[in-house]
Amino acid sequence: MQQGPLTPVLIGVAQLEQRHADPAAGVGDEPLDMMAAAVRAAAMDAECPALLRAVDSVRVIRGMWQYQDPAKAIAEAIGSPNAETGISMWGGNSVQSVLSASALEIQRGQRRVVVLTGAECGRTQAKARRAGVELQWRTAPGTPDRRFGEELKMRHRIEAQRGIAQPIQMYPIFENAIRYAREETLSAHMERVSELWAGFSRVAADNPHAWIRDAKTAQEVRTPSAFNRPVSFPYPKLMNSNSNVDQAAALILCSTATARQLGVPARKWIFPWASTEAHDTYAVSNRDSLHRSPAIRIAGARCLELAQVAVDDVDHVDLYSCFPSAVQVAAAELGLGEERPLTVTGGLTFGGGPLNNYVMHAIARMAEILRERPGEVGLVTSNGGFITKHAFGVYSSAPPKGGFRHDEPQAAVDATPTREVAPEYAGPVRIESYTVMYDADGPSVGLAACRAQDGRRTWGNTADRSVLQAMISEEFCGRPATLRESGALAF
Repeated sequence: MQQGPLTPVLIGVAQLEQRHADPAAGVGDEPLDMMAAAVRAAAMDAECPALLRAVDSVRVIRGMWQYQDPAKAIAEAIGSPNAETGISMWGGNSVQSVLSASALEIQRGQRRVVVLTGAECGRTQAKARRAGVELQWRTAPGTPDRRFGEELKMRHRIEAQRGIAQPIQMYPIFENAIRYAREETLSAHMERVSELWAGFSRVAADNPHAWIRDAKTAQEVRTPSAFNRPVSFPYPKLMNSNSNVDQAAALILCSTATARQLGVPARKWIFPWASTEAHDTYAVSNRDSLHRSPAIRIAGARCLELAQVAVDDVDHVDLYSCFPSAVQVAAAELGLGEERPLTVTGGLTFGGGPLNNYVMHAIARMAEILRERPGEVGLVTSNGGFITKHAFGVYSSAPPKGGFRHDEPQAAVDATPTREVAPEYAGPVRIESYTVMYDADGPSVGLAACRAQDGRRTWGNTADRSVLQAMISEEFCGRPATLRESGALAF
């Protein structure tokens, strides 16, 4: 295949880990320093340090820090002080979304060399909290030239009123809905999902950038212990995203013409073939089903269609993996079997979960693998919110047929069925799915998605100790209950 001079190409990738920071002793870099170092490392990866002077846009993925215009500080640090600056909004879909926008601008001749970077120092922040140390990180003042994405309200008021507002609450609710839809017993389901997650751990063991590289067995993944404490039924700690990491990554994009002018070796080039974006209903309450995702099904299929590749012909896959439910939903909607490897990093538990920036690590790792296997094809998926915002990218060392292609098939997603919410409902309900949250003393509260008699969805909770014990040992999906006006469930 031939590529045009403006075909976008990924020429430099980098991933950094910081394992020995000690905030009490003033040892360790802050995220801004790690991002600048990652950008320099990506230029070295491209075997062209001089390309940093050609950068005309620096785009940062928003993180858990207070920087106002971090891209400006990074642009100055790498020797391109006049580069445009940008920052994303929140969401695990942000990396692919910003990369897609960057690739389109390069293909239209609007940008020459674009840098994407991001970093989190969650481990340093946790250490500082435990030591009672206030981190003296910079503010990086200023106003970015660009903001990518928009802040969205992704919770219905009834969800918040009934105590369901966090990923560690909603994703296990999806998990139990998957189990019920598959007609699995609690034990068979846990065995299957722990085997899936142990497979992710084995991939991390072979990934030089992964945070946890000692492979865990399925037995270790599913068995509660002092380290692997229960978090939210059915998930112990080792089935949760791991944000206790100090990780940074960077990607450098340009056109093929610019890559040649800069002297970047062709063996370093990785082409984005196609990308898509779409979202499911912003509020989970309005989803037709809790174990399905029309946006993943429709936008994922469209991305593969634009790339002119069948799902069975994709050689390498990285499905967004904040929790096992996210992987299972995506695999089912895309038509991927769980017996094949579904990550190239080890996922957000074992590879590392630097919040919004995980997908940059996935793309960087995918690029490394594709360089070693010329002509093979990789698919990277991303997810923001509660299986809400989705972005997809197909990559290869071979150039795409007809250039980079992008689409946002939101209208097709919006045409799929949704569900009405019954926020004021009280009366007979049937449990659609649920989770049990743990505290230091054990099960503390049960949270449930409920169906009213007319099919509308509402939510309830219970703190009854005997009920909580039953919820973690028996199947509660499908059970009848009574929802009181307070939101309390009676069985």
